[in-house]
Amino acid sequence: MTAHDIGARSPGSSARFVALVAGVGFFFLAVITQGVLPFIEPTARITRVTSVVRTDFGQLKWMVSEATDYTPQQQLGRAVYLREGCWYCHSQYVRPVTGETRRWGPVSEAGEYAFDVPHLFGTRRIGPDLTRVGLKYGDEWHLAHFWNPRMLSPDSIMAPYRGLFDEPKQRVRIVDDGTGNRTLEQTDTTRRLFDFASKEQIKLTPNADGLLFVPLEARTKVPIVFTPGKEYAGDAVQIAAETKELQGLIAYLQKLGMNRGKWRDLFEPQQLEVTEATLPRSSDWIAYGKVVYERRCLGCHGASGDGNGPAATFMYNQRPRNFANAVFKFRLTKESIPTDGDLLRTITRGVRGTAMPAWYELPLPDRLAVVQYIKYELAVDRSNPAKPYVFFKEEPPGPPLYIGRPPVPSQEMLTRAKDVWQNAKCWECHGQTGKGDGEKAPGLKDDPGFPIKPADLTAGQFKSGPAVEDIFRTMTTGLSGTPMPSYRDSLSEEDRWALSYYVLALSAFKDPLTGEPLAISGQDRSALNDPKLEADSPDKAFVPGATRRAAASDAVVAEHEVPRVPGAAAKNE
Repeated sequence: MTAHDIGARSPGSSARFVALVAGVGFFFLAVITQGVLPFIEPTARITRVTSVVRTDFGQLKWMVSEATDYTPQQQLGRAVYLREGCWYCHSQYVRPVTGETRRWGPVSEAGEYAFDVPHLFGTRRIGPDLTRVGLKYGDEWHLAHFWNPRMLSPDSIMAPYRGLFDEPKQRVRIVDDGTGNRTLEQTDTTRRLFDFASKEQIKLTPNADGLLFVPLEARTKVPIVFTPGKEYAGDAVQIAAETKELQGLIAYLQKLGMNRGKWRDLFEPQQLEVTEATLPRSSDWIAYGKVVYERRCLGCHGASGDGNGPAATFMYNQRPRNFANAVFKFRLTKESIPTDGDLLRTITRGVRGTAMPAWYELPLPDRLAVVQYIKYELAVDRSNPAKPYVFFKEEPPGPPLYIGRPPVPSQEMLTRAKDVWQNAKCWECHGQTGKGDGEKAPGLKDDPGFPIKPADLTAGQFKSGPAVEDIFRTMTTGLSGTPMPSYRDSLSEEDRWALSYYVLALSAFKDPLTGEPLAISGQDRSALNDPKLEADSPDKAFVPGATRRAAASDAVVAEHEVPRVPGAAAKNE
């Protein structure tokens, strides 16, 4: 082989050699960056995040905190989430652009993913992003959603996940228990799902099609088929029972975004305060409202607004509103008929801790149209078909009650509020610590007769809203249709404001998901309680220990300063 032949082949050989070296180089570069560096510099394990806390005086402030790991139950749910391929369609990352933050919430931070192995950022958003889904919906909404997403959203493309339920093939007969109640026939299936020897009952209501949801808590109770409004007239039901995997999956979803604390209480798109926004009755608006209602509301509230939609059986803790009774909880009127503004506020904000989500993403005309449809077509007594009674026409809402500017909270106010709490007997239902475990709690019922649990005030999931004005409104009007009375006449305005601040303080410096106290020092707590401290955004978040470090720094500076002797300066001049 001559030198000429070698030279002739050199260009091709050089290209192959360069490609080989480059390939090997990039391979080892990938090994170093993907495998070695994460162990040397584990940036993905940073647990620092900014989160929102509620102070003892009811203020909401951002602070730097630490993300927490998943519980065993949440880890089980995450494994189910991975196994079922939920991450194919749902991303978990909020990008720093306006459209993202107004739709989903605060921009994602590295510390939120410290315990995610592998990360589930996702590459496509066939379904909504789930980074901030925690506590956006109640557990019962998720139960119905996994059974059949189109119960709640007819245009959903998500497949049903009935495999996560315990679904016996045979329907179960409804029988008389011998005491005037209806129960389920004892079979191998029902004996596995209930304890018929128990003295504790659980009331369950099937939907109009005979579907009956059975929660895990029913395993130690005897079932009572409860249909006070003739929700189901059949003699057998199809059971859809909760499983531990399903319970874990919902627990995992509720954890997502909760490392950022009570951020949702500051989420501007769902904040709406309307006193009066009445629209004249319009047939066109009512017709359009029916279209919106059938697409967004029918699944829970039912076609006739009786609160017995296809998904209602899953809402065993708190049933959907029966509009036909024209009894509304959240309002600023003296009687139970609300203004349009009250209804609009509830639809926009949702009802925290329940299956009623916030509908702030729904266009305003759609929400206003639904208000018209509820008022003039659903809130109607049709017991006499020849002469239907339209509540909003026959009993129009009165003028809204005036709520003045809240007083400045103080420790003295909270101290006085403890006496008000005792004298008003709030503890009988809510318990001495506000966890909803008072002595009267087990027997409470709403007006239709369904069991109703007092709110756990330590969780900070306030149905009427997170501001002190919202709590004051509830203290003033009560919650119609429930055992929660109005204190407008029995408590002075001063006492109602004090009690409202006290209720907010029950959830101060507590985890919004677990209700457990946050690990915050007394000095940092005092600093956050200072009304002058501004921490209204993540970039202004309070840094724990900053006060102590500043004090220590001042002490060091003072220690090293040279004492000035009187007259020394004059002598040196």
